[in-house]
Amino acid sequence: MAEYTLDVTTGSMTHAGTFDNMYVTLIGTEGESERTNLTNFGLDDKTGKVGTYSVTSLLSLGCLLLLKLERDPFHESPQEDWFCSKIVVRTREEDETIFPCYTWLSRGETVWLRGGRATKAFEDFHPQLADQRRKELLKQKLIFKWEKYEEGMLYILNIQDPNAIPAEIRFSFSKAFQFKYLKEQMEAELKLKGLINSTEHWKSFEAMKGVSWFKKSPLSEYVSEHWKDDDFFGYQFLNGVNPFVIQRCSKLPANFAITEEMVKPFLANGSSLTAEMEKGNIFITDYKIMEGLPTRVIDGKTATVTAALCLLYLNPEKKLLPIAIQLGQQPSEDNLIFLPSDLESDWLLAKIFVRNADTIHNEFISHYLRTHLLAEVFTIATLRNLPTIHPLHKLLIPHYQHTLHINILGRALLFGSGRYLEKISIETDGQMELLRRGLSQTTYASLCPHENIAARGLESIPNFYYRDDALRLWNIINSFVKAIVPYYYPSDSEVSADFELQEWVTEIFYYGFLRNVDSGIPSSFQTVEELIKFVTMVIFTSSCQHAAVNIGQFDFLGWIPNGPLSLNHAPPTTKGQSSMETILATLPNKSSAGRSMAILWQLSIKYEDSVPLGTYPEQRFDEPAALQMIKDFQAELSSLNVAITKRNADLELPYINMNPTKIENSITI
Repeated sequence: MAEYTLDVTTGSMTHAGTFDNMYVTLIGTEGESERTNLTNFGLDDKTGKVGTYSVTSLLSLGCLLLLKLERDPFHESPQEDWFCSKIVVRTREEDETIFPCYTWLSRGETVWLRGGRATKAFEDFHPQLADQRRKELLKQKLIFKWEKYEEGMLYILNIQDPNAIPAEIRFSFSKAFQFKYLKEQMEAELKLKGLINSTEHWKSFEAMKGVSWFKKSPLSEYVSEHWKDDDFFGYQFLNGVNPFVIQRCSKLPANFAITEEMVKPFLANGSSLTAEMEKGNIFITDYKIMEGLPTRVIDGKTATVTAALCLLYLNPEKKLLPIAIQLGQQPSEDNLIFLPSDLESDWLLAKIFVRNADTIHNEFISHYLRTHLLAEVFTIATLRNLPTIHPLHKLLIPHYQHTLHINILGRALLFGSGRYLEKISIETDGQMELLRRGLSQTTYASLCPHENIAARGLESIPNFYYRDDALRLWNIINSFVKAIVPYYYPSDSEVSADFELQEWVTEIFYYGFLRNVDSGIPSSFQTVEELIKFVTMVIFTSSCQHAAVNIGQFDFLGWIPNGPLSLNHAPPTTKGQSSMETILATLPNKSSAGRSMAILWQLSIKYEDSVPLGTYPEQRFDEPAALQMIKDFQAELSSLNVAITKRNADLELPYINMNPTKIENSITI
């Protein structure tokens, strides 16, 4: 008689336990075990509990292939679902196989689990394994279907209710409760302050400071004190939440009507614009992507967003300072060039219009499109094409946790009539057009920091902490992927032979990049090297890049004058006519400002069940070599944390957005 010992682990999250009966059947190459009852004496309602059971068979089952786990359809208990983390099966000879589950089982539900080494489809040696593999993907493709977002836009999941996606990829009970509680707290505070529907404008900047009960930090306080300063304005293009627009300027654009005489007073003594460009000290931000977008009417006034151009100078003190701003793409008498020597309120107003364009660019393109929506494409393609036993499924699934849930929820809360984004300058059609333009400009190179930074000529600009941290993170992730991918793909031929892998990247190319060959995104893989780079990009985008654009949102943009999403007046066409009252009237009203501050606060909070980058609480890999690679990855991230912490201790403004301890494994908020 063959005897197998099973250690069955219940998940550690809230409400994971159950009193129901469960049944297990082991399937091997030589037969099946009897259907064995896992009595409720072991599977009680305690989360994180391990129950030990014995399964017997008259004859040896041979090599274990599958584990069939069933929940009693008739047993009544208070718990609706049970979360099984994993089942470890041991033979009398102490051979051990881990069957990862990490699934919620409803009453009457059956799941089939694969254990052992991660495999590609052509490595499944037994017909029953190949058949189960096909059935799993067929089921997944029936659940996760592509839906066109908008014409000219990438595809999204065809589910509009987050409760309709499988429970194991939804928010946990604790996160759902915390998210709802914070939203209600936020709404109550806005109502208490009379900011829900107020169309009043702020009387002073001091009055604006009084709204921020939500959260304060040293950085947010710094921003509210220094937002007018030119050096802080320049600093944000490198280390704010949108360090993706600035680039080195070696030649002025033909439509930027600047003369040498205009900017000479702001350069080093005796220098010229031409000389400083040759030295590599001139930089530019260009928001041409905003040009012509339709805007909405807010409080009876047509809102404005500008396709601004801003020229910056790296001075001898290594401070990046704005030296000229043009608030439109087409030079004309009405399209003025604003300079630091202008009336203080004129210059400040021009910078506010640039900050408005930059904030919108960040929220829609750098943040929503290039992290949230791309990660959704990566997630759907993985769930549809890579079964749970596939090595890349095991590697990537931790980087997709909660991503589908937050994206579905975000679209419901932010877009549409009466939603938050109805209050920003650009109307709904304009928002979609901006996303379309952003997608058309998104390339493979732009998603890889080494190539992106080099293309923008920013390799050597000092005090660019996003660059420093992003490149180190990319290298650490890449080293991890370089170790683990060749372990499962020792040759190029195995990459090209993996049809599941090929279908995965083909769907990403088709549904994520609309078959745009110019994007540089591959539609297939032929080599291990190609696969390593792409997987590195997927992990980096789904974790580090999102942290860069999300973590500092409240700190930098919660102070509304520094990050307005709507402006009520058009740019000035004459100089010397503005005042601080003009600026206050141009900024969002109390309702829009309060709601913006509140939602940015909610997006910047670290939730209780957040999982830091490199932490893999679910044991999906069984191979000791792969587990050691994960430990090495974690050690490298820990060393980077020490280095960043040490650097930040000497900075007036610590840059924390890319510290591994702050970065989540996936996009969860």
